[in-house]
Amino acid sequence: MAVRSRGLTLRQRRTIWAYVFLLVPLLFFIGIRVAPTLFAMSVSLFKWDILSPTKPWLGLENYQTLFNDPVFWKALTNTLLYVILSVPLQLVVGLFIALLLQRATRWKGFFRALYFIPFVTSTVAISWVWRWMYEPTFGPLNQLLALLHLPEQKFLADPDQALFAIVIAIVWQAVGFYIIIFLAGLESIPSDFYDAAKIDGAHGWNLFRHITLPLLNPTIVFLTVIGTITAIQVFTQVLNMSYQGMGGPLNSTKSLVLFIYQQGFSSFKMGYAAAGTVVLFVIILLITLIQLRVTSRRVEY
Repeated sequence: MAVRSRGLTLRQRRTIWAYVFLLVPLLFFIGIRVAPTLFAMSVSLFKWDILSPTKPWLGLENYQTLFNDPVFWKALTNTLLYVILSVPLQLVVGLFIALLLQRATRWKGFFRALYFIPFVTSTVAISWVWRWMYEPTFGPLNQLLALLHLPEQKFLADPDQALFAIVIAIVWQAVGFYIIIFLAGLESIPSDFYDAAKIDGAHGWNLFRHITLPLLNPTIVFLTVIGTITAIQVFTQVLNMSYQGMGGPLNSTKSLVLFIYQQGFSSFKMGYAAAGTVVLFVIILLITLIQLRVTSRRVEY
């Protein structure tokens, strides 16, 4: 029997160092994610006014007030509309353009970069450009409508149009990211599947329905979850495009994150804002779990 050498074996040392290197990002994640979340949960149980030295205990009173606040429910409804409108549009438009780019034989890299540029451009800058385009008096969109002898629109100044106008700007900026991810998913599908299906007589829509879509399922799940989380947290576009950055007119564009921001940094009700943050966290968690449950499925050939 071989005699074991004193001290740790090479395998044991490698295992220890592996856990040491894993510990560093884990501590970083706890420090920037878990700890602030727990702190927000604790703050939501107090009347946490940053201008007051005392922080009285309220228990669940902040949550009770929140659920009785009509502005909160309006902001929550608007946020769900941002999700329902923007995510499907981004998926459909992104996949459609990605399919067209996949067929392109020349300038493919140029068009990829062209579509991706808005995604990496400052959201504030893009929001102000779209705000200028929507300007009722001198905006280019109303000038174009006038040239076409169509009635001019109020866009961001109309409670019935403002949210949809912001959704268009959101989709326009984000669709480049969807295109790039869809292209990666499309190019990862082996051509053998298409060749075999064509031999069996499948063409066009049948190829897309029975091969492309099923094999793109992991990509679609990823983009749906990421897009939903991003849409729920929409803030910059609403702050910069809505009337006076208040989510108007008549709270028609106010998102849940903007509502939380206003409660915390305009009204200085940090406890109330923290309660809204906890509710937002729960909503994102539940929607993400539901999406992963519903949209994730194995595809085998």
